[in-house]
Amino acid sequence: MKPNISAFFPAYNEEKNIANTVHKAKAVLEQLAGDYEILVINDGSSDQTLAVARGLEAEFPKVKVINHEINRGYGGALKSGFYNARYEWVAFTDSDGQFDFSELSKLLEKSSDSDLVVGYRLKRVEGFIRKLNARLWGILIWLVFGLRVKDIDCAFKLIKKDVFDHIPKLESNGALISAELLIRCRKADLKIAQVGVHHYPRLEGNPTGANLNVIIKAFKELLWLWRNLK
Repeated sequence: MKPNISAFFPAYNEEKNIANTVHKAKAVLEQLAGDYEILVINDGSSDQTLAVARGLEAEFPKVKVINHEINRGYGGALKSGFYNARYEWVAFTDSDGQFDFSELSKLLEKSSDSDLVVGYRLKRVEGFIRKLNARLWGILIWLVFGLRVKDIDCAFKLIKKDVFDHIPKLESNGALISAELLIRCRKADLKIAQVGVHHYPRLEGNPTGANLNVIIKAFKELLWLWRNLK
């Protein structure tokens, strides 16, 4: 029996990517899901992302737009997806096309005995500095929280909806969100599986993950989470 799936895509200034992302997801979900919905989380975009998303919503009954008037950050966008999803499984990737959503089938293969199935990038296509930063970030999370996974921040995950009934409400509004989710799930003894997925270059738009303010906020949230769990 095919699972029912809520798929969502956080989108900040992704006017050139979001339509293609939604069309690809729709085709995949029609094959893999019993029933499905697609949520586009417009996180205060200053370009035409919202207008494009509204057009998709009008065209396809299973597409719904959640609009943040003001940018809440990556974590804020993900939380809107997590807590507004309706179906038993919740899947997400970023809106920039750097993951092949058809590889959701690989995550579903691991879902029968897992609470979360998290992707890890088989080969990251980012530059050396971003790869180094990611490596150091992963080591820091391991040293502080004892969490060791292959790719903490890989933006391709499949999560049981009821996971959010077993962990405290997520607090991060920034880049710590993925680590916080996994740390809280590990603390709750939930089962986490890992699956290798492919990673592709961004063709349109600009990434924000290396922004200095984003990095500083992530470290502030890390300190808060450490104090909270301690």
